[in-house]
Amino acid sequence: MLKAVLFDDEYIVLEALGALVDWRGLGIELAGTAGDGLSALATFREKRPDIVLTDIRMPGKDGLQLIEEILEEAPDTCCIVFSGFNEFEYVKRAIQLGVADYVEKPITEIGIERALRQALGRIGKREHLRELERKWSDSRQELLEKAVWELAMHGGEAEAKWRDCFGPEADLVIGVTAMAAAEAFGLPEHPAYRVVPVAGDFEKLAVVFHLMELPHAYWDDVAGDLETAGIAVGVGGTYREAGDAPRSLNEARRALKSALFLRVKGVVRFGELGERFASPDALSEREEAIVLSMRSGNKTLLLDQVDLFLDYIRSAKMNPELAEREMLRLIYLTAEAAKEHGEPSVPASRDLSMPHVEIREAAARGVLPDWFRAQIEAIAEQALKERERNKHAAVEQARLYIERNVTRDVSLQEAADHVGLNATYLSVLFKEVMGETYIKYLTRYRMEMAKTLLRKGLKVCEVSEKVGYLTHRHFTEVFKKHTGRTPGQFKNSD
Repeated sequence: MLKAVLFDDEYIVLEALGALVDWRGLGIELAGTAGDGLSALATFREKRPDIVLTDIRMPGKDGLQLIEEILEEAPDTCCIVFSGFNEFEYVKRAIQLGVADYVEKPITEIGIERALRQALGRIGKREHLRELERKWSDSRQELLEKAVWELAMHGGEAEAKWRDCFGPEADLVIGVTAMAAAEAFGLPEHPAYRVVPVAGDFEKLAVVFHLMELPHAYWDDVAGDLETAGIAVGVGGTYREAGDAPRSLNEARRALKSALFLRVKGVVRFGELGERFASPDALSEREEAIVLSMRSGNKTLLLDQVDLFLDYIRSAKMNPELAEREMLRLIYLTAEAAKEHGEPSVPASRDLSMPHVEIREAAARGVLPDWFRAQIEAIAEQALKERERNKHAAVEQARLYIERNVTRDVSLQEAADHVGLNATYLSVLFKEVMGETYIKYLTRYRMEMAKTLLRKGLKVCEVSEKVGYLTHRHFTEVFKKHTGRTPGQFKNSD
């Protein structure tokens, strides 16, 4: 039901109109009344009505001043004024301000209902136009999402249709990145990119079309927000050509699969996963699960996946020679995954310099599954020892690197390259040792440094640059999110 308010300095007019007009019959609720301009404005702000009926002459603030302020705050409000026969100039100005109608005094029930019906017709037309605009916008969005989905599936052959739906901004796109999550997620709006959600079979997908470059710090903050929200998001590589969207989408799905398997929250970028492998046969997923388990540093999970792998070999009655070949390949793959963390590929306590010979001997003795499991377990145990010994040193190196380079845009990948570790693995170690993620530590360190510099009297733009933010706007947004105040407010309060 629509709401209306009634303003007049004559109490008897308010009482009469409130009682005589069939408000509910018109589909209107009389939400409030007032007898002077100041009270009228307060009532309007409290009730936020669709229709305002007001006398032109009122104490405190006349009806024209009131209408002017109301229409400035809420331009869609329908205003109806009451006027005397000698108030033509006032009525003329009211019409110029945009009132919907005016009612001459003395006010009659018929006159006020006529004005109200006219206001209702005006509101109805406006709502009809809005509904048409919404449907048109929804239709365009639906067409765009379909075009982006086809682009992500078919690449270059669907690019022309995407360009047509995307509009003139298609010529401004400098890169495309696909993202995948198991649940709904969103990115903050920003003029540097445009995000188009698309409907996946099982995942929630989105394609980011980059219109200009953004610093790593911006995306690190976005990743931190997703981690705080407990959402796992796989991110594919960024490619300059829109036709490469299928490649990025495939990578995003694989990164999401890894994140879900390793129970990692936040952003997992495909490029941070280390060397991957591809196998055309049915074992590829099982092999990948074992390698990912080794990367996670979770020995229990690793051995569970090894057991599932061995169960599959038994149930499938696999050819022994094929089974030996797959086991041997997995030993090398898990050893390589261990090396990504800085651990040696061969446990010092075991001689695996000729595993291809040992595997044949184990097969001949009928203990191949036990032998295979023992090799993987030995690699895992040695990896965990090396991890425990090296993790504090690696995290400390990364922390010092952050602090020495905080004045510029330092990404997780850059810090990982500096300490010689896989980026995803460094992220896991960093949280384990420091109690917070790399991104949160970097942001918190920057904010504490910014507070110190602001207290010293530096300008906000100078502080923004000194703590590694390339844009003053982004620095202000992050600072306010972490402190509850803008940098300027913080500086002035101290």
